Amino acid sequence: MATPEATRGGRDVRRWLNVLAARERRHLGLAVVAGVVATLATLGQLALLARVISQLLVDQAALVSQLPAVAAMVGLLLVRALALYGQEQLGQAASLGIRSRVRDELLDHLERLGPGWLAGRHSAALASQLVEQVEALDGYFARFRPQLALSVLAPLLVLGVALWLDWLAALFLLLAAPLIPLFMALVGMGAERLNREQFEAVAQLSGHFIDRVRAITTLQLFGRAQGATAEVHAAADDYRRRSIRTLRVAFLSSAVLEFFASVAIAVVAIYVGFGLLGYITYGPSPELTLFSGLLVLLLAPEFFQPLRTLAQHYHDRAAALGAADGLLAILEARPDPVREVDATLPQAPGALLELRGACVTHPGRGRVLGPLDLRLMPGEVVALTGPSGVGKSSLLQLLAGFIGPGSGDRRMANDTSFAWMDQRPLLVQGSLADNLRLAAPEASARAMREALGKAGLGERVEALPEGLETAIGERGVGLSGGQAQRLALARVFLSESPLVLLDEPTASLDAETEAQVILALQALAQEGRTLVIATHHPALIAMASRHLAIDVGSVTEVTHG
Repeated sequence: MATPEATRGGRDVRRWLNVLAARERRHLGLAVVAGVVATLATLGQLALLARVISQLLVDQAALVSQLPAVAAMVGLLLVRALALYGQEQLGQAASLGIRSRVRDELLDHLERLGPGWLAGRHSAALASQLVEQVEALDGYFARFRPQLALSVLAPLLVLGVALWLDWLAALFLLLAAPLIPLFMALVGMGAERLNREQFEAVAQLSGHFIDRVRAITTLQLFGRAQGATAEVHAAADDYRRRSIRTLRVAFLSSAVLEFFASVAIAVVAIYVGFGLLGYITYGPSPELTLFSGLLVLLLAPEFFQPLRTLAQHYHDRAAALGAADGLLAILEARPDPVREVDATLPQAPGALLELRGACVTHPGRGRVLGPLDLRLMPGEVVALTGPSGVGKSSLLQLLAGFIGPGSGDRRMANDTSFAWMDQRPLLVQGSLADNLRLAAPEASARAMREALGKAGLGERVEALPEGLETAIGERGVGLSGGQAQRLALARVFLSESPLVLLDEPTASLDAETEAQVILALQALAQEGRTLVIATHHPALIAMASRHLAIDVGSVTEVTHG
């Protein structure tokens, strides 16, 4: 039995899917119109076919006299094919537009949620949702939504013709029709749950696999590579079993639906046959002719065909509901209302950023920093020092707007941007130029070479056979730790941001590389940038114009004689 929360969540998912469909009402509506045209063309074909057979067999008409009717059937066949093609294309256009909007909304919302929220989620699971779960909406909007309307309109058109020909045959069709939607609803409840579990499993599998790939060196050193491989196989096998279970439900439901439709068609066929033979004399049976009886018999499969097609696409609905549940959970996540506060500083003209009584709080830990008053002016170099875990990184995240102040204010001057670099800079798989353009997408090759030169990598890159197009792996595979740090520094030079936030930029570097990075930071300060550096390094502390010591959440400015 579903819980109230689950039922309410299901209603929310369906409401969200309806809102998305409303944005592409025009394409979806035209797809339904095209489907109705295809149905009318089919009815015309069947009527002409029944007429031709009746005149050839009953009226003994010449075959040549039926050529116009045959030509009309061919023309209607072309109309039907074009209408079905138009229905498919319009449905795909609606689906493409909806999926593009959903991805845009997800990316915009993830940006509003910020790095603080993203840090608690696995990147592989999020990537799976942005790709696979959004793609799972395709069949729902491209095929299921138009077919849902056609499953009502098309049978009504067929039923109207059947009612005109023989009301008793129409009654048989009408009595059989509710069995298919009823069974589809029963199957759909189970399929929706299975699809939701399947999407959760594939998201977990993505994270599981990427974690093992990233840690392959460590696993080999500890002799756990075989065990990790077995774990990945077990997770993949679990996903396989879930997929087979979902497909089993889909195939079983299709078989049962075909059974109901076949039984109903058989009943109509028996009625028509016995009616033509004179064994049934009730109602309109005595008036059956070869034309009317044959046309009723031809109409019976067409009456159920839209419902059959809907049943084929019902799995798309279950998949979309399962995917939408995960996507809506992201969209309903609430961003920190004070994460990004952008205000002018009338009390501090020229300041880039100001904190007033700002505190940082974490769930379960309470206040970890503050209250704090801090004003950053252009050209300052501020060093943040203190033992590990006292809040240096939290202060940098507060300055960057990654987290909001639990109390107090964070104010940033208009048009102020910042650059960020920590001890594990983000480097993506691609070329050196691809990584540099993360900070400046329109940067020229000359500008990138100048930035690399300032960071101390210019000569090394020029010596490479492919230069800026040299490929590196994810997280800088192919570069040493110092080269990765200097590549990230070159990105900071390229960004031209007036405020630069650095978290332990010389950590885990050897003495020579450390000296090169410090020289690059000094060059950055000489450009007039404002630098805020969390560090333990004496050379970086010495180059600072201000020194803030952090201890147990409090901040004290240190003066040097």
